[in-house]
Amino acid sequence: MSIDVVDLRNFYAQRLGVVARRFVGRGIRKRFADTRGMSVLGVGYPTPYLGLFREEAERCLAFMPAVQGVVKWPTDRPGLAALVDELELPLTDSAVDRVLLVHALEMARDPIALLREVWRVLAGGGRLLIVVPNRRGVWARLDTTPFGHGRPYSRSQITHLLREAWFTPTGWGDALHVPPVARGWFLRSAVAWERAGSAIATPFAGVHIVEATKQVYRAVPARRERARLVPALEPALVPSPGR
Repeated sequence: MSIDVVDLRNFYAQRLGVVARRFVGRGIRKRFADTRGMSVLGVGYPTPYLGLFREEAERCLAFMPAVQGVVKWPTDRPGLAALVDELELPLTDSAVDRVLLVHALEMARDPIALLREVWRVLAGGGRLLIVVPNRRGVWARLDTTPFGHGRPYSRSQITHLLREAWFTPTGWGDALHVPPVARGWFLRSAVAWERAGSAIATPFAGVHIVEATKQVYRAVPARRERARLVPALEPALVPSPGR
């Protein structure tokens, strides 16, 4: 079940959300280190992290699922966010160089269909980066943050999902080793928690950060036909026999 966009926005405005954005954004930037001259697409609720690329990439777009809702982004410039059907992205084939999925895969009603639609719009040689809750992490067990909603994944589950959707995993990272405690005194030690968790490579990080490449030898899947709405007929009186 998807989270409302207002709840997502409110979380990232809180101190715990600021900490999460800092640590997750660091992992994202490590994988997408240079996007100069590229087109970057974020799907789900990617706006807290797309700012990393907005001034650098040639084009930066945010697509938010209709069941979640959309907010204007950026707030002080012409809008780059759109409300879309996540399974029918309004882009041509091979249109973007980089795709970032945040608060998307775990909320998707059909994860395979979502990934195959991303495969369609991703250019040959393009790269996909997924931020998804870790099934073994503490963040996935508490619904006080967006990472505690939807379906969390293990590494093996993500690998199987990507291969079924015609992607090849090429890199793994993680973030949010700090427990999701919103107290101010605890958050002051968040950097120490994150460093310690990264140093000993604990399997209990809050999120996986998975990089994958498009398998370009796959055939382009045929587009589904859009459903046509047929207007309902108004009821009419039918004369009885003999009249």
